[in-house]
Amino acid sequence: MSVDSSAAGTPRRSAAGKAGTTGSKTGTKRTTSRTTPRTTAKKSADPELVQLLTPEGKRVKNAENAEYDAYVAGITPDELRGLYRDMVLTRRFDAEATALQRQGELGLWASLLGQEAAQIGSGRATREDDYVFPTYREHGVAWCRGVDPTNLLGMFRGVNHGGWDPNSNNFHLYTIVIGSQTLHATGYAMGVAKDGADSAVIAYFGDGASSQGDVAESFTFSAVYNAPVVFFCQNNQWAISEPTEKQTRVPLYQRARGFGFPGVRVDGNDVLACLAVTKWALERARSGEGPTLIEAYTYRMGAHTTSDDPTKYRADEEREAWEAKDPILRLRRYLEAANHADEGFFAELETESEALGRRVREAVRAMPDPDNFAMFENVYADGHALVDEERAQFAAYQASFATESDSGVAAGEGI
Repeated sequence: MSVDSSAAGTPRRSAAGKAGTTGSKTGTKRTTSRTTPRTTAKKSADPELVQLLTPEGKRVKNAENAEYDAYVAGITPDELRGLYRDMVLTRRFDAEATALQRQGELGLWASLLGQEAAQIGSGRATREDDYVFPTYREHGVAWCRGVDPTNLLGMFRGVNHGGWDPNSNNFHLYTIVIGSQTLHATGYAMGVAKDGADSAVIAYFGDGASSQGDVAESFTFSAVYNAPVVFFCQNNQWAISEPTEKQTRVPLYQRARGFGFPGVRVDGNDVLACLAVTKWALERARSGEGPTLIEAYTYRMGAHTTSDDPTKYRADEEREAWEAKDPILRLRRYLEAANHADEGFFAELETESEALGRRVREAVRAMPDPDNFAMFENVYADGHALVDEERAQFAAYQASFATESDSGVAAGEGI
């Protein structure tokens, strides 16, 4: 397990919860500083990381992981089955979306295949009043935040710019620009701190985005202003066709050290470890101890997006090695070994999974075409002369596509 705790920021000043803020609480927050647990090095070729569930489905309990393990020590069989259900249904939705794109129903799709544990574990660690800033691949986190999966598909079908109200679930719209959401999250977290709200912010990004200047800037501001934000990096080994070793000389979680806050690497295919470490980091943020960087070490089993062909730059052996660490199979093995789930549970879940797939397919095909003029709405709060001019120009352009009968051109004329 690897942890870096060289930085201790000045705790945020406690403040009463802001009246009217969703989920805020009145009272004084803790300001006592806690130290990130240090661990001894593992003698292994595998990277050191926090792991609570092995690929074989065995629970890991030792002194090194004890502080993190405490966050899931009381997890019930029902909650474990819930995590398994989340991952299975998220994977089914993702598979359906991929198929829909291949069949021409979506313009593009970014699959999360293989990253279910990182997303479900971290997503279930959030509280209702926390705020999430995703990239364009956080379908599992969206599921945890209560966003209807069919709402994620409108943008990829080209019928809207995002199919949900971010404030209804405290889940921001998908961000296509690489890394920019970390700045949005940092600014929002700074506002949360000034409001005195007892909540935290979490920003998701990939290993490729970690090379963006926006991410470095967000690290600087969050550290200096002790913002209550957790940076959750899903290191899936590939930034499209660029491997991680061509982006960094050190493990990604160690980058936090240079900015003055802790970094932790977690087994991104271990849903319990992701749940525990994210709970710890969010609690740390809410308690006034500032930002944390979590590197979820996982693997992108599919293509970067449906426009990508990973066979041109990845070896089959690499994927096969990671298939043995499948996050869903890992938890199923544990559930079966601990007698927490029977065949009836798995059969019922399979039926539910197929029903979800059918619902998603029907919903996509039923999506209405967008209003051609909707793009001019909500650009400015009070309207703008330039937008009005552009709307009129577009209307004239649309009108130019009149039918021959409308334009009075006789059939066959000009031939």
